[in-house]
This record gives sequence, C-alpha cells and structure tokens, in this order.
Amino acid sequence: MSQPITALVIMGVAGCGKSSVSEALCLLSGATGIEGDTFHPAANIEKMSAGIPLNDDDRAGWLDSLCDELRRVDATGQRPVLTCSALKHSYRERLRSALPGLGFVFLELTPEVAADRVAHRPGHFMPSTLIASQFATLESPVGESLTLALDASNHSVDELARQAHAWWLNHGLKLAS
Repeated sequence: MSQPITALVIMGVAGCGKSSVSEALCLLSGATGIEGDTFHPAANIEKMSAGIPLNDDDRAGWLDSLCDELRRVDATGQRPVLTCSALKHSYRERLRSALPGLGFVFLELTPEVAADRVAHRPGHFMPSTLIASQFATLESPVGESLTLALDASNHSVDELARQAHAWWLNHGLKLAS
C-alpha cells in the first residue's frame, strides 16, 4: 500500500457534485465535512456573483484558510473531507503541504453537464457563465499521487460516494469503532 490517506479533497469544476458527494461520503465514513465555499471572502463571492472569474491572487487567501481548517480538523482527531475546486496543480500542492496523506477525488464531467447543473442550482453565487473559465483553468489531476478520478456525468451521488469510500478504505481509512 502507498502512503495512507488521512483526509480527502472532493474536487472539480462547479456543478460536478462536490458538496453532495462529500456529504454522502461523510455519512459512509464518519468523516467530517468541510465546505470550501464557506471560506471564500466576501470579495470573492461578489466577484463570482458578477460573473468575473477568480484569479490566483483571489484564491490565495482562500486556499490558506482551507489549509488552516484542514489542519484544525485533523488536529482534533477527525478525518476531514474538504470540498474545493482545486483546479490547478499548484492549488493541490498547496493543500497537500498543509496535511500529509491528503487524497483527492476528482469528479470529472463535461462542460455541457456542468453548465446545465449550475444553471439549475438555486441560491448559489456561481453563475453558469463561469463554467468555461473553470474548464480553462482546470489542470487535470489524473496521474497525480493519491488521486482518484470518477465520472460524475453518469453516476449517482451515492455511487460516487461508495466508490470514493472503497478507494479510501483501500488507502488507509480507519473506521471508527
């Protein structure tokens, strides 16, 4: 077995199902969910709400906050599951540096499916007009260490959570007794 996975990031573009899969996975595993969107500063939410994509500078403080929260939850003995787009390799490396043994579950889907899902998602600050910028920014994590890619276009949330859970079990997840 390679390095054990102590925590997970559920990643991908907007609309891929990060929050739903994280919630289902936490129920299966007893892990603690961390919703990455809640850590965005107001300026980032305003920018995205206006249809303006975030840049590396916009994401820097947000990523620092996520790193701090991963460490905080891990220090309490809980197993964190973070939702975060983690679109660039450098963002993933930044998160990995915060917590050794961090695994990534990449929820892949097509731009068409992502746009449709985001367009029908009520009450979220991310408009479907930003989907193209998400795909333009995305640097696929396929082939990176401790990374599982799953087809989020054609599988249910429950199936995706089951696959992620099985993978995590095979990579060191210890179930609570």
